Amino acid sequence: MKMNGTMSSGASDISLPLLRQIPQPTVADQVFDALRQRILTLELPPNTKISEAEVSKLMGVSRQPVREAFKRLAKLGFLHIRPQSSTTVSLISEEAVLRARFIRTALEVKTCRTACETSTPQKLAPLHALIARQKEAIAAQDRDLFHALDEEFHIAICGLADVPFVWDIIQDSKAHMDRIRMLSLNTTSQKLALQEHVAILDAISARDADTAEAAMTGHLSRIVVVIEELKKEQRSFFQETDS
Repeated sequence: MKMNGTMSSGASDISLPLLRQIPQPTVADQVFDALRQRILTLELPPNTKISEAEVSKLMGVSRQPVREAFKRLAKLGFLHIRPQSSTTVSLISEEAVLRARFIRTALEVKTCRTACETSTPQKLAPLHALIARQKEAIAAQDRDLFHALDEEFHIAICGLADVPFVWDIIQDSKAHMDRIRMLSLNTTSQKLALQEHVAILDAISARDADTAEAAMTGHLSRIVVVIEELKKEQRSFFQETDS
């Protein structure tokens, strides 16, 4: 085989294309994604009992990929596996949430400052469109849509700053924040988040890095107050202490 992708057969050369393998999600990946999504959206709330056998039956797969998905979720802190006993969705760890908030704030503040340097009216158009769609989601009382558009807004800022890879890092760390977000997401909190998004976008549009940083920091720091409010309303969802 030649390095240029042609094969010598002696009498003639056959030209063949070089193929790129496209990774496909494994069964374990699909089980992991399905369970993770339901845990983060609280379809599977904290303390819910869940079993390999049940998931295997419902998803029509063998228990091996389910077991692998359970281990991955446990490692991330979303499942509590008791050997020879039950497996439950983990209680919300305030420590894990605040740790995720610290990481996310550090990354998004820097991203905001960079976006102020790279912004143009044309590049800002998608962000303005997302703000308009968020207003429509609030008017329609579509909580799930607003949550999705909220995430798209932050992703778009990473794109505007030409650092889309930053969101991949944030995505891995922010999952513990998402359960808090879904617990607290009502019309009032949506309207407040929208106002904060507008303030962030206005600062980026004006290329005012200091104001953009302050707006993003305030936006992501609000979760500290939200946690305290939720602990009063949904105490059973939270860990008493982190060991």
